[in-house]
Amino acid sequence: MKRGSTELFSETELQIYSLISRRNGIKAREIARELNLDKTEISRWMVSSALMRELCYQDRDYFWHALVRQRPPYDGLFEFSGWYGTVSEFMGETEETWLTRLEEGCRRIGRNLNDTRGLFHSFRDSRETMRTLFTDLQNMSDFQLDRWEIVFELRFNLMHRIRIYADVLVIAPGKVFSLEFKMKDKIDPEEILQAAKYVPYLEIIFGRNMDIYPALVLTGASELFSYEPIGKSDYVLPVCSGDMLFNVFNEYMGFLE
Repeated sequence: MKRGSTELFSETELQIYSLISRRNGIKAREIARELNLDKTEISRWMVSSALMRELCYQDRDYFWHALVRQRPPYDGLFEFSGWYGTVSEFMGETEETWLTRLEEGCRRIGRNLNDTRGLFHSFRDSRETMRTLFTDLQNMSDFQLDRWEIVFELRFNLMHRIRIYADVLVIAPGKVFSLEFKMKDKIDPEEILQAAKYVPYLEIIFGRNMDIYPALVLTGASELFSYEPIGKSDYVLPVCSGDMLFNVFNEYMGFLE
C-alpha cells in the first residue's frame, strides 16, 4: 500500500517542512534561498500552515527546528514514544524491565493506562510477537537487525491536525512498518481502516526516502496471511496472525529470495 501525504498538504508545505526537519536549525531566509522562494512567502507558510505550527518551532535566535528529525537518528521521536530503541536493546531487556519502561513512557506521553480491557496483557502479547519475529528474521536471513529501531505506542496526540496512534513501528533501512495489533482471530474492516489511517502522517514524519508499510496483526489467529481491501479504495493491506508476521516483512524486504 502506498498513499501520498500530498493529499494532506501542498507540495510547498512539504518541501519547507522536509528542509527544516533535515537541518539542525535553519532560518527563514535560508529556506527561501534553498527553495528559490520569496522570504515573505516562507514567513506566511510558517504562520498559516498546520504542518509547520504543529511539527516545528522557532528558537530565540530565529532558527526553525522540527520536533522530529526526518533522518536517522530520529531525534525527538523518543518524546512521542512509550518505548523507543534499537532491536538489540529490545531483545536484550527482560519482560519486566521493558514493561516498566513502557509504562513510564506511556505516562510521559499521556497514554491512558487503564487496564480494564486487558491493556497490559496486550502489551505483553505484542512484545512476544515482536520477539518471535526478530528471532525468526535473524535465524532465516543475513540481514543485520541490531541497529533497526522499534517503537511501541507512538502518540502524536497534542496536535489538532496531525494525530498518530501507532501500536508498533519497526524502522528498517528505507522502510517503516506500522503494525496495528488486535488480540482477535477475525478480520474487521473497521480495524483495517484503523491500521491504514496514519500512513500519510508517518510519511511526513519520516520523509519521502522512507516507504511506509501498514499491517493488521491478529494475535488470536494462526496461520493467517492475506491482503484485504481498505474500505472502498483500490488499496489493500496485509492482515496476518502473529505467527505469520514474518511474511509481511518478507513481502517487502525479500528475506527468502
